[in-house]
Parts: sequence; C-alpha cells; structure tokens
Amino acid sequence: MSDNILEDLFIKRSQQKKKTSPLNYKERLFVLTAEKLAYYDYDADKGVCLRGSVDVEKIKCVETVEAEPNAPPERKFAFQVVYDEGPLYIFAKTEASRSKWITKLKELVHSNKDLMQKYHPCFWADGEWLCCQQEVKQAMGCKILDKKNVHDYMLSQEKPSRPLPPQPEPAAPSASMTVIAEYDYIPMTSQDLELRKNEEYTILEKSDPNWWRARDKYGKEGYIPSNYVAETETGLERFHWYCKNMNRSQAEQLLKSENKDGGFLVRDSSKAGKYTVSLFAKSGAETGGSCRHYNICTTPQGQVYLSEKHNFDTIPELINYHQHNAAGMVSRLKHIVSNRARPPSTAGLGYGVWEIDPHYLTFIKELGTGQFGVVKYGKWQGQHDVAIKMIKEGSMSEDDFIEEAKIMMKLRHENLVQLYGVCTKQRPIYIVTEFLANGCLLTYLKEGLIQHPTADQLLEMCKDVSEGMAYLESKQYIHRDLAARNCLVDANGTVKVTDFGLSRYVLDDEYTSSVGSKFPVRWSPPEVLLYSKFSSKSDIWAYGVLMWEVYTLGRLPYERLSNTEIVDQVSHGFRLYRPQLANERVYKIMTSCWHDVRERCNSFKEDMRDCFCIVTNVALCFTLRSQMRGPPFKSWC
Repeated sequence: MSDNILEDLFIKRSQQKKKTSPLNYKERLFVLTAEKLAYYDYDADKGVCLRGSVDVEKIKCVETVEAEPNAPPERKFAFQVVYDEGPLYIFAKTEASRSKWITKLKELVHSNKDLMQKYHPCFWADGEWLCCQQEVKQAMGCKILDKKNVHDYMLSQEKPSRPLPPQPEPAAPSASMTVIAEYDYIPMTSQDLELRKNEEYTILEKSDPNWWRARDKYGKEGYIPSNYVAETETGLERFHWYCKNMNRSQAEQLLKSENKDGGFLVRDSSKAGKYTVSLFAKSGAETGGSCRHYNICTTPQGQVYLSEKHNFDTIPELINYHQHNAAGMVSRLKHIVSNRARPPSTAGLGYGVWEIDPHYLTFIKELGTGQFGVVKYGKWQGQHDVAIKMIKEGSMSEDDFIEEAKIMMKLRHENLVQLYGVCTKQRPIYIVTEFLANGCLLTYLKEGLIQHPTADQLLEMCKDVSEGMAYLESKQYIHRDLAARNCLVDANGTVKVTDFGLSRYVLDDEYTSSVGSKFPVRWSPPEVLLYSKFSSKSDIWAYGVLMWEVYTLGRLPYERLSNTEIVDQVSHGFRLYRPQLANERVYKIMTSCWHDVRERCNSFKEDMRDCFCIVTNVALCFTLRSQMRGPPFKSWC
C-alpha cells in the first residue's frame, strides 16, 4: 500500500467500551495513513483482517503513558491515541519505535480542531485514572500538555476570518477607557481575550456589565471579565500592596490571618483622596501582635510622607523606602499582604456561556446533601474549582428554574456566590457554582472553624451578608430563604449569599405551611407566616434572624418552639432574645429588622446604613453619617 506512512506490529490493549468487556492484550498490525490509524489481525498464512480504525482528524491527543508497576517487558513502552471514544493504548517494542510513531502522529494531528490541553499520563484501570484517582472516564486530564500542543490547540480554535463589513457612517469620537489587568485570565471561549497581569487594555464596549470588549497592545480584541481589571486612576493599581476597596476592619482581619511580622498593605483612607498604610507587627505589647494604621500625609509642595523627615514625590517611592527603613514606625514594611492573591469569580465560564458541557466536569468529592440533592466539589476543564449541585428529579420545577438561571447568571457581587452555569441537557440537572473552601456559614459557626471570634469578626460577617443583600435588592431580587445555612465562607473568611430565589422552585413539603405556601418558618415575618406575602422587607426580617444566628454561633432560632407555636407567638409580638455575644447596639439592629412591616426598615440600601456602621477596635454599632461617603453598604468606617 503506497500511501502507508508507518506500519508495525504492536500490542493493543482492549478498549473496554462496555463495563462488562474483558481486559486483554493482543498483537495487532498497525497501519498509519494520512486519513486513518487502522489495526488488523495479522497472520502470515491467512493475511490481514481489519479490526478497527480511528480517523486522524478525530484524534485529540497523542502522548506517552507511564508503564504500570511490574509491567512485563513487552508493555514498557506504551503510548495513547485519544479520540471521541476514549484512549487507545498501544505498546511499542522499543523507545525508538514509540518516539517515531508519536512524532509522526503529532505532525498529522497538529491542526485538528479539538486538541486537548490536558491529558492523563497514566492508565485508566479498575474504574479510575491511576494518575489522579478520578472516577469518571471522560474527566478532563490532570497534566498540562507542552506549550507547543497548547499553542496548536488555541490556533485550531480560531475561527476563519470573515470578509470585512461595509464601513459605517462616521460617528462622533468617544473617549476610550484604559484599564490595567489585576489578574491573569486564560480565555475560556474563542470570543475571550487573554489578560496578562499589569498590562494595559483599551475598553471598546461595556454593554454587558460583567464582560467588556477590549483590545490589547497587539491589536487583538475579545471579551474580558470586568472584575479582573481596574481603571488606571492613580497608577497604584499596578502594585500588589495596593488594596483599593478595603476598610480598616478588613485590613486588620487580613493582616492578622497572614500573621507575618511586618506584613503591610496600602488602602484607601476613609477620607476622600487619601491613603493609609496598615501594618502588622509582633513587637508590640499585645500578645500575638497588633495592627497599626499610618496615614500618608501630603506636604504643601505635593510630596508624600509617613515621617516628616522623609518626603517623597510618589507613594511607590515612599513604600520602597520604608520597606528598608522603619523611620518612626513600629516596624519596617517587610511582607506585602494582598487581597488580590486569588482572582475573583467570573460571571459564567466565558462570555455568553451558560449551558455547560458535563463532560468537562470532574467530580472529586461529596460536600453534602441539600434540599435539592447532592452537592459535590469538582473541577471544570480540570483546573477551575466548582461546586456542582445535582438536582434530584422531582425536587424542583425544572423548566421555570432554567429560564430563571439565565437571569441569575448576570448577577455578580463579591458577597454573592457566583452561578457559573447549568447542565440541562441530561437528567439530573446540574447547577454549577463558585466553590468556597470554608463551606456553609452555619457549620463554620457551630463547629468552631473560626477560632475565638472577635466582635469585629462577627460584625464583619453580618456586613458581608448585608452588602450582598443590598445588591440583590438593587436588582429587584427577593431571596425568600436568607439564613446562615444559605451563606458560604471563602478561604479568606468572606461570607457570600447563595441559593437566592431558589425556594420558589421547591416541590417538596420542607418549607410548606398549612395553606400551601413555601417558606422557612423560623426566618419568616408575620406577613409571610399569615399571608405568604414576600418582599424585600421579609428578607430584612430574615437578615435580623441571620444576625442572631451569627452572634449565637449557629444556634437554632426559637429552638424550644414548634413551627405552629412560632407562627402563633411571633404573630403576637414575641421576638428572639439578645445573644450573649451581642451588645445592646448590635441587638438594636436585630430588633429593627423585626418591627411590624409598616415600621420595618424601608430597604437594605437606605435605612440599614443609618443603624449599621463598623467602628474599628470597638464592638459597637452606631450611625456615623458624616463620615460615610459613596453609596450605602459600600462605605464602612
């Protein structure tokens, strides 16, 4: 056959396409042409008989496979050809033979459109991958291919160029917006644009608040996640030590969690246009160290200083000097501490993506069981942490939820658990969300995952929830099931609200009253208990109960009362008692949430601002209107 590129006798492992298929090894004649990789039964007397083939254009990966422990000599030089039906394992007789076939196959497949970026370097055996112990055969690989393969893959994904459209009518010039990338971003779809940290980009379009169309310095255009970039207002965005949107309490919490002597950051001051250096030092009198805050002052000539004897033209110059000299501070600036170590969650896994292919999901471990079904921790495309809710059939009004999910994906806030997408083309349906390492807030409180919480930490948790709820309210969204069990905690201790709006789709009786309405009784106000009337004010009531949960470290509200007794007593004015860890001012905030609906706070956005402001180092809440600036729930003392 004149068009044969390579042919050789190799051992082939059975592909076990069915669970009942046996595992065996047989010698086959392999023949490679430009179109196919075929293998045959070979007999010197009877000739050849085709046993199978793989179209070259369907090959996704060609790589070596690590030999199994105690493998016989004839199975030492394995390689794999991965295509739609899984890996085809082939055993060459020598390393030279294996290398020759891999090289030639890679030459043939380098422009295939579905080349893999990751692969499994070990065999699939006994129901799992030996390299990473994943139990799904179609799971994304665990080892990154070499850069050339990834480059070929990215080129293969680019769509062919289209003819240029007719020139539009001249339009009035608009001022372009320049941003700087705070994080690297690897494109997840062909429409996305790569971001490289600290490089500048020009914003071309902001019609979608979560995904902006941008151009890089090479002229390439695409969509970027808007929360990965910052406007170049001051130039400080380039520096890792600058934490723009951080208040004093958050700075202290972050510095203490890092627990590094000389750990520091620079943040915006509560005074407009001013900056503060927050520093953690272990040399002070306090056991375990303490935080100091130094205002960056400005001379009449425009220079900046921390110590009057040492003036500088710019803040970066000032920081550089004090990284080597204490010059009046409790310590020199030794270690940069940043809240930008981990990139934030994106609104979806790429621009315009909301339906997720389940083949790209890897299930790693079970996290728990909720009202809708099992929740598992996993990976998307083998590298992005996700939580996967597997909706048990019959637990949810599925069609209604699918329509709602498209809207919910557009909601993005640092105190909301991000919905990445859904898998709706199979059953059960999957809901794919951001994964938060510290899990449920209720468990976090009850099981002591936060060691000896301070009043500031408890208040910070409540503040996180209130900011997420204020955002939901601004989008005319009612949660309906706000409680500690429906909040999650990330690795930095930030609390995020989850499951907003999902209670409307519950089909079981867990939240059902005698009149058939669905609601959580212990977190519901009288107008819901009696008339099933939901509003943002019923969310405010539930928020007060959540605060009570936080300050009791996870106790059950009205723990000695049945649901029926709660309906009766709450309707007649009974309220939860003041927790031991809550002072009178904190309890006043709770009770303001439990007024009669006509007297209750008008909204999270408005009246909650007046009664809930953090005062650092003092476990008190009081109104500081004169010192607050910006929109409600965005400025905290």
